Amino acid sequence: MKFIAITLIVHRPDPLTGVQKPTHDRFGEVLDNALLAEELGFDGFGVGERHERPFISSSPTVVLSHVAALTKRIRLFTAVTTLSLLDPVRAYEDYATLDHLSNGRLDLIIGKGNGAAQRELFHVTPEDQWDRNAESYEVFRQIWRQDKVTAETRFRPPLTDAEVWPRPYQRPIRVWHGSATSKESVDLAARYGDPLFSANVTHPIEPYAELVGHYRERWEHYGHDPAQIAVGAGTAGIYVAPTSQEALAAYRPIFESNLAFFKKAGLPVVFETLEDFVERSSALIGSPQQVLDKVHRYHEQFGHTVLHLHADAGGLPQSQHRASLELFQSKVAPVLRREIPDPPFVWGPVLAAPPLTQESAHV
Repeated sequence: MKFIAITLIVHRPDPLTGVQKPTHDRFGEVLDNALLAEELGFDGFGVGERHERPFISSSPTVVLSHVAALTKRIRLFTAVTTLSLLDPVRAYEDYATLDHLSNGRLDLIIGKGNGAAQRELFHVTPEDQWDRNAESYEVFRQIWRQDKVTAETRFRPPLTDAEVWPRPYQRPIRVWHGSATSKESVDLAARYGDPLFSANVTHPIEPYAELVGHYRERWEHYGHDPAQIAVGAGTAGIYVAPTSQEALAAYRPIFESNLAFFKKAGLPVVFETLEDFVERSSALIGSPQQVLDKVHRYHEQFGHTVLHLHADAGGLPQSQHRASLELFQSKVAPVLRREIPDPPFVWGPVLAAPPLTQESAHV
């Protein structure tokens, strides 16, 4: 199993102190967390894309470019690239450039995105966002693979023998499809034989497991080898402590503050108590053994081989957050790496075989 740390770069007051960091400091915290993830042995670091408050993750390519310059090994993820809002040509140019700057350490997770404010900002409607997402991905995919592209499009000017530069480093890049609430994204992933990443952060497991099951059905419907399926899954929070009592005591103020924030903002509340949150959500809060047991329970439903954890402290003191991640990496991750397989592909740059030259043909 592989592990990635992800941030949506939420920018709101600290759940406990009520103090909101300056924007500059919040970005610095993201960079520090990326370095921590690499130091602790995480396999990937992801940055979301949202275009509305309380997020400041509107430019993931810029943030990931900086992370690429600071790190050496860790793979870089988008979480998610909101293709329904973007021009696929411009998105390709940005990500192909980042692909080179990171030496092929880039994976994409794409999706239509959530939130009414960002839809309004880009003049995207609930009725057309899935069509926009599918069209943008098809064009993006074509540009990544072909030197010249012709495409009849509805949501941007059509392309005729268009050349888009730079040509990519990875050929092709690996694209995951983010899945949260709808079968459209699941079907799009299965159609192209792409891996799926279940959001798995807001509700109990059942609706997410149903979508993963549908993905597996559609994968076989489209004629792909079931052995090549790769599924990732998210988590709603993390705090690992030596005992369950310590974990609950440390996380309770965070949960209660977040619960009050959701209620004040008029957001739906799924879990009314910390105990229910720990039991029925995907959050990994407890002792190492409790976390191991929970990941295995979810694996029985999802069959996932990649797990994402929160990169941000989320209100915990940074020392506690670090201690939690260190405990996860020392006591939980090694066991999961042994007991759950990796994805069915090389965790590294996706590089096409070099062209056969006249000289190599005689070797």
